[in-house]
Amino acid sequence: MFKLHLNPEDKSRHDLINPALEKAGWLVQHFRTANIHETRGVAVEFFQMGIGIGEADYVLFVNGEAVGIIEAKKEGETLIGKEFQSNRYARGFPEDFQYIDLPLPFIYESTGSETRFTNLWDPKPRSRDVFSFHKPETIETWIKESKETLRKRLTRMPELDNPLLWKAQEKAIGNLEESLSGAKPRALIQMATGSGKTFTAVNICYRLVRYANAKKILFLVDRGNLGTQTMQEFENFIIPKDGRKFTEVYNVQHMQSNVIDDVSRVCIATIQRVYSMLKGEKQLDPVSEQKSGFEDDYSLEPAPVEYNPDIPISMFDVIIIDECHCSIYKLWKQVLDYFDAKKHYRVFQ
Repeated sequence: MFKLHLNPEDKSRHDLINPALEKAGWLVQHFRTANIHETRGVAVEFFQMGIGIGEADYVLFVNGEAVGIIEAKKEGETLIGKEFQSNRYARGFPEDFQYIDLPLPFIYESTGSETRFTNLWDPKPRSRDVFSFHKPETIETWIKESKETLRKRLTRMPELDNPLLWKAQEKAIGNLEESLSGAKPRALIQMATGSGKTFTAVNICYRLVRYANAKKILFLVDRGNLGTQTMQEFENFIIPKDGRKFTEVYNVQHMQSNVIDDVSRVCIATIQRVYSMLKGEKQLDPVSEQKSGFEDDYSLEPAPVEYNPDIPISMFDVIIIDECHCSIYKLWKQVLDYFDAKKHYRVFQ
């Protein structure tokens, strides 16, 4: 096997980045000995680019085709503003290898403990923080969608067509979709008590699934018993101009176990259960869901989160957080930030 001779700085960052890649399902190989067809996802280190371009830290291959770049940085170095260098590598690709597109569309900058990602196929590409690297299967799915990214689909949402919506609900949905079309990662909706917040949220889920083809939405409820009420809202929701119930067309899972149904388009869960799943626990004590997960003691330490290969960061396209409270930023922020998803928060006014 080829021996790497790294200075301490390079060894430190590769000791962090390589394990993160391997956990996400990538086979890490050296440029001199690489076999890019050995498995679905191969990350080739020290990749020699075209003349005048230099050496890329990593080039990512899916099914033998180059799809992306990773620019490695030393621990502690800022990643914001480094996209230009990664983009340069993405454009100067040697002709000896097959590629999915030029520039290579999936760009990462990483220190191993911090990672940023840019999808050049998005309408307005911009880098964003991600918890770890996407799995090869995720990128394979993006390629099959032929550049029709979620962010692109969000810019083409049709006019509201549900006559049962009140004006305040229409305004909330319209403002949210405007925010989503602008590629903003988070949105906050404030609605008064009695204004039909859950009905509004179900309308949002329907439109995201129907028109933006959101693959899976996580609907976080405040405590376990509210999950039953939310499930009833989905079961009672009549699809506009169709007549069928939401649950007759799309699968909705009220999570009472730690197993995510592959075919579910909406998963209703508590933050405690999601955290339990990320920890790899087989089951969650139902008692822990009886109190609000968003109102825990502020003096407690934030919930530690590590990458779980069974739950990729792309599991959910959108996260809707019911009854958002300030404490989510204290105790549960890492759980929410684990997922490379757009977040939509609702609070009482």
